[in-house]
Amino acid sequence: MVKLEKKQVKIVSVLIALAFIGSVVALALTQSGSGLASAASSSVGVIDYRAVAAQHPQLQQAEQTMQNEVQNAQKEFEEKSASMNDQEKGDYYQQTQQRLQQKNNELMEPIRQNIEDTVKKVAEAKGLQVVLDKGAVVYGGQDITQDVVSKLGK
Repeated sequence: MVKLEKKQVKIVSVLIALAFIGSVVALALTQSGSGLASAASSSVGVIDYRAVAAQHPQLQQAEQTMQNEVQNAQKEFEEKSASMNDQEKGDYYQQTQQRLQQKNNELMEPIRQNIEDTVKKVAEAKGLQVVLDKGAVVYGGQDITQDVVSKLGK
């Protein structure tokens, strides 16, 4: 093994520290640029997902179907639970809730997938590499909400 003296250890440590600091400074310089130039050529899009979902052409039909499912489940629960004890009612209620949640997922999944596909198409057309929910962004990004809503309407 190589034995180093105290002085040599200090020199090596200082050299490593300088190399680390130099690389951090170099990285910072390459990452920073003109704030205006970065904003103008932003490859980040933002979207108000709730607004897009609320304006989806199939949402109203899905909500109506879900409302009918809930009403049917209530009637069914009232009829079947009349002769059950509290424990059985609780178990049956949980089963009914799970069934309704699964139905809701089945109705909403195609809508969610359609929105995601449309967002991807709009982002690619605009040359965006990343699209974030508007609620998660404090500043910046290109808002593509209306573009996605327009494309969904077609």
